[in-house]
Amino acid sequence: MPYARYFLARILQFQFHRALCRAIGDKGPLNRCSVYDSKEAGAKLNTMLAMGQSRPWPEALEAIAGQKQMDATAILDYFAPLKTWLDAQNKGQSCDGDPRLS
Repeated sequence: MPYARYFLARILQFQFHRALCRAIGDKGPLNRCSVYDSKEAGAKLNTMLAMGQSRPWPEALEAIAGQKQMDATAILDYFAPLKTWLDAQNKGQSCDGDPRLS
């Protein structure tokens, strides 16, 4: 059970970050967004945290992210620049003939 909580917390971490970046109007890559010292992001986060355990978690998620469902696509958004770079590095390379990569 502790591993499931850790896994879910990781997904929510990226979803929260994306939601807060959207709240401040950041249009750049998600991995470059900083919500440091943002009153808008702080207010949104405070609204969610003020609920404590008094409300079901989907309502707290909706308060910050605007949706009640967990969404792991924020992880893909965050690492999109890295994936683009890795795809470019791996273009044209194959593992044929290399026994370590079989």
